[in-house]
Amino acid sequence: MKKFLFIVSLLCPYVLFAQAIEGTVTDKNRQPLVGASVFWLNTTTGTMTDEHGQFSIKSIDPSHQKLVATYMGYFADTITISNQKSVSFQLQASKVLDEVVVSEQRDGVIMSNLTPIKTQQITRTELGKSACCDLAGCFETQIAIQPQTTNVVTNAKELRILGLSGVYNQVLVNGLPMIQGLSYTYGISSIPGTLVENISISKGANSVLQGFESISGQINVATLKPSESDKFFFNAYVNSFSEKQLNTHFSLKKGKWSNLTAVHAVFPANDFDRDGDQFLDVPKIRRYLISNDLQYGNERDWGWHSRVGLRYVDEQRVGGQVNFNEKTDQGSTAVYGQLVNMQQPEVWTKTGFRLNDQHHFVLMASSFYQDQNAYFGTVKYDAQQTNFYGNIQYELNYADHSLKTGFSYRHLNLSEQIAFTDNTLNRTYDGQYLKDEHIAGGFIENTLKLFDGKLTWLAGVRMDHHNQFGWLFTPRTLLKYDVSPNSVIRANVGTGWRTANIFSENINLLASSRNVIFASDLKPEQALNTGLNFTQKFENDQASGFVSADLYRTDFNNQIFPDYDSSPTEARIENFDGKSVSNAFQLEFFVKLWQQFEFKTGYRYLDVYREIEGEKVALPFNPQHKTVTTLGYKPLSQKYHIDMNIHWYDRQRLPNTQSNPVEFQRPDYSDPFTTVNMQFTYNFKQFEFYGGCENIFDFRQKQPIVGWQDPFGPYFDTSSVWGPTRGREFYVGMRFRVP
Repeated sequence: MKKFLFIVSLLCPYVLFAQAIEGTVTDKNRQPLVGASVFWLNTTTGTMTDEHGQFSIKSIDPSHQKLVATYMGYFADTITISNQKSVSFQLQASKVLDEVVVSEQRDGVIMSNLTPIKTQQITRTELGKSACCDLAGCFETQIAIQPQTTNVVTNAKELRILGLSGVYNQVLVNGLPMIQGLSYTYGISSIPGTLVENISISKGANSVLQGFESISGQINVATLKPSESDKFFFNAYVNSFSEKQLNTHFSLKKGKWSNLTAVHAVFPANDFDRDGDQFLDVPKIRRYLISNDLQYGNERDWGWHSRVGLRYVDEQRVGGQVNFNEKTDQGSTAVYGQLVNMQQPEVWTKTGFRLNDQHHFVLMASSFYQDQNAYFGTVKYDAQQTNFYGNIQYELNYADHSLKTGFSYRHLNLSEQIAFTDNTLNRTYDGQYLKDEHIAGGFIENTLKLFDGKLTWLAGVRMDHHNQFGWLFTPRTLLKYDVSPNSVIRANVGTGWRTANIFSENINLLASSRNVIFASDLKPEQALNTGLNFTQKFENDQASGFVSADLYRTDFNNQIFPDYDSSPTEARIENFDGKSVSNAFQLEFFVKLWQQFEFKTGYRYLDVYREIEGEKVALPFNPQHKTVTTLGYKPLSQKYHIDMNIHWYDRQRLPNTQSNPVEFQRPDYSDPFTTVNMQFTYNFKQFEFYGGCENIFDFRQKQPIVGWQDPFGPYFDTSSVWGPTRGREFYVGMRFRVP
């Protein structure tokens, strides 16, 4: 706590800044008008609204105190400014308008300078630059997120931020924690990219409203809103491995009511074994998903608003040796295979009442049940999870404050049953594992604007009571200082905690021959995160873009990370209260030229380590240096666009296998490597045709499975994956939409 208070004191500046006016521009229905012009009357000083209809404009000479807002197809409005620090324009649509075609293309990546939390928003424009079959594939053009394979046999993935395991960032769907516990392993793959409206990424400590878990950052996936989606959409996709996907959704709208129904289907690939290790290069995945999203009203309008969603997922994953038959070889020692069957129904809602512009009440709730039955070689794993989350929140806007407070409750019931169909390896971790969590908490968070809006201070705290570990305190604070309308400095500090779900979050433990040893009773993981970042935007007639630099440090008070190094045949699970640190630096540059060319490049440095007996030990599977470069071209006609991204990875430390027999040993470090992806998209009226190639130069980590020669022996391990294993992949697809 002393360290926390000391850092907070360093972040508090005592300087005076120039006055600025902030506000919003909406239509009469309070819908934001994106790209509206706001300027001082009889001057050339002005700005434009962002994607939320918000703006910030610097005050000028007192003789010019009339602020004007204009937007194509709407009557201009003028407000006389006296002592206001914020204003709201509501523009009326023109009754008579000549035929005008207004088109707008949202930037692929948006960084708002108005919020205290640095948030990078990936829009549908950016998602359209690659296939984006599911959420795990939506980050091919980003440096901040690193998708990491955790089990190559079934292609399980996680999303890493700041070089830390994906369990330390919080993945939200429409602001709700739907991916946790048993749903963590395959949950990110169950969200089809065609249903994603945008993805918001924030690193480090941020808001306490959604919970206590976001240690390294937060990923919020906003799905399509029924009121704003196409009337009909259809997507078909196939790749060179014969994987196929079909996606469709349609919406109905009447008055304040709107509804969106979606269907998603994935069909398995053919058999491929290019590296001759007798294991499938591409697992066979079959998935069916149906969802329905009912919406009433709009949360920006006064009165009631609500969204209620239902979803059902049925999925099967099959991997292993080429001749494995999932119907007859389950748990067999004659041929090695992995089989995962799971079903998950879920329901969620976000319902609120906006009394006026100052008072807003919101209820957010979600629940899901997952039933999973699996075989990992001779390990039988059956698990069921029931999850419930509820959050009641009150929002108050007054003067220069925005206050949010409320209560939350979380319940997780997880039952895991592990058995061995053959136990010649003398593994000892079979049995039943039960977890029943009840976490009730309260929170309060206030955003305060100081020095005429130049300084924004967000401070939040929450107290949560865990039924096993008692009361836990989570404080966080963030500061934003506007050096100028286009230059922003942000700083943040805060704590986070979580409880570990060992098997569902480390599925590779079940897939390997290691014996799992629980060396201590597990306590909550806790960490302190501090961060500093700078964003500089620029815009003129020829170019627009930004430069961004981030620096973050995470210090763990307790961390639970399977120890693979002590013994090649064991994985030790225990509390680690020694020094465990993640240092991350990121530099990113983006420019858009003449509304046609895009160039973005990013560099990331990671120093993620533990100190064991005074020695600094780097954690595995983290490239210390990584770069991502993206190139794009779209003519003014917008008939087609060409996109390319290039990833370079530095070497990565690998788990220690030196005590294995020579034929089962791996190097201490991986090789550096580069992958290049490209896509061409052509628009023809309501049709959009796309095709591309991932990993153009066919780089592969060959034979990624340790001990593939003897999959039932003591050295078999599927977790040593540091690079692509599928190789070059071609794909084609078609999208059809009725706006």
